[in-house]
Amino acid sequence: MPKNERPNILFLFAEDMRADTISSYGNSHIRTPHLDGLVARGFSFRQNYCAGSNSGAVCVPSRAMLMSGKYWMHTNNELDGELIFPELFRQNGYTTFITGKWHNQKASALRGFERGKALFLGGMSDHTRVPIQDICNGECSSHRYGEKFSSELFADAAVEFLTTYDDDQPFLAYAAFTAPHDPRQPPELYCQEYYDNLPPLPPNFLHQHPFNNGQALGVRDEDLGSYPRTEEMIRHQLAEYYGMVTHLDEQIGRILQSLEQSGRASNTIIIFGVDHGLAMGSHGLLGKQNVYEHSMRVPLIFAGPEIPECESTHALTYVLDVYPTLCALSGIDEPSHLEGHNLCSIWEGEEQKVRDTVFLPYMGLQRAVRNERWKLICYPQINHHQLFDLENDPNEINNLAEDPAFAGVVESMLLLMKEYQEKLGDEQPLSVLNPKPKELEPGGHICVPDRYQPEWIRDKYFGGAGFSEKDIQMIAEEEKVYGNWA
Repeated sequence: MPKNERPNILFLFAEDMRADTISSYGNSHIRTPHLDGLVARGFSFRQNYCAGSNSGAVCVPSRAMLMSGKYWMHTNNELDGELIFPELFRQNGYTTFITGKWHNQKASALRGFERGKALFLGGMSDHTRVPIQDICNGECSSHRYGEKFSSELFADAAVEFLTTYDDDQPFLAYAAFTAPHDPRQPPELYCQEYYDNLPPLPPNFLHQHPFNNGQALGVRDEDLGSYPRTEEMIRHQLAEYYGMVTHLDEQIGRILQSLEQSGRASNTIIIFGVDHGLAMGSHGLLGKQNVYEHSMRVPLIFAGPEIPECESTHALTYVLDVYPTLCALSGIDEPSHLEGHNLCSIWEGEEQKVRDTVFLPYMGLQRAVRNERWKLICYPQINHHQLFDLENDPNEINNLAEDPAFAGVVESMLLLMKEYQEKLGDEQPLSVLNPKPKELEPGGHICVPDRYQPEWIRDKYFGGAGFSEKDIQMIAEEEKVYGNWA
């Protein structure tokens, strides 16, 4: 298509947001009117996945896969040598803009984005004091701390870009929020809304994960609350988490409104996506360092010209499918090395699915594979398997792996897992000669807050525990870089 007819791209990306945290998807306990509106005007992929991780910081490889269109085994977290999609769009006449989180090193951000404001080059921070900088003339400048809550800070930058953009070429604007990642510290009004009517426990809530999955104890995310989990703690943390989502939703509404007011909405593709999910009490876990559905399955919505409204699919998709899909929507030739699939064919009715199965490998600790019905999880370090019938047990509660009646299913799913490993060059053995203990004994483990948790969270969940000496040193180093701008 001619360059002047190519659509603009507005890509909104959230962090740590479970697939069940959008009200119109069936969660009556959370308020997300603007995302609900996007669902109503767009096409939802209801079984979209983060394709595993090579790190406990799952966001890093997830974003690398998003930007490269490749599995984490075939790319690198710094995106060195990768033709990322903002870079490709920039080469093809798009003005590229970024605000928010970029956790894949500065060099790749500067390749991809011509403009940037309130760019956060890091993993996490106190949401009220985010270290940010801008992109100008190919360099990062204006190091400072943000003076607003992170979601407002990034939304302000996106709104400013949309309302002032007056160039002839199309734009690709990428707004990468850090919400609802912890610290779960929403503005008080949004927190109180859910304190007044505490959310129910997830249906697969457990006080403690039933075995050692390699990441169930002592990992930073899991140490954000005491062991074993109490119902009160989980419901309060869910209230804070939901408050983060609702506040984020409001900022997304501001961005969408500014797009309408700019007069460019009719020729703009809007994407809402998420890097990965979060446990939040499911299976006795808090974090994302696992391959259960609540941590690997995430929302993905496309809306815009020629995209069906208020439709959805349960086809199996990955976050890394976004890259080739954007190429197709923009008339840009797709690079031959991409491993994701163009999803346009699904909403255009040409095919019902682009793959029959997904593979979810996590570090050297967990491997999962699923088809439309069955999901097998393998824990190589303890020689343990879980088999779930997702059709009848979507919350992964009943492990069927030890039932002789399902031995054939386990065998076939293990074969599928090995086929994926061979295809992707995954050399992790699926069992070991000397397995680690399967039992998990959290008694006596002390949870220590990281330096980003505000005082009220430390008081509430850690008994007022202070920061470690290492964290204090890191705070001092950060001050040297950014100065006390807050």
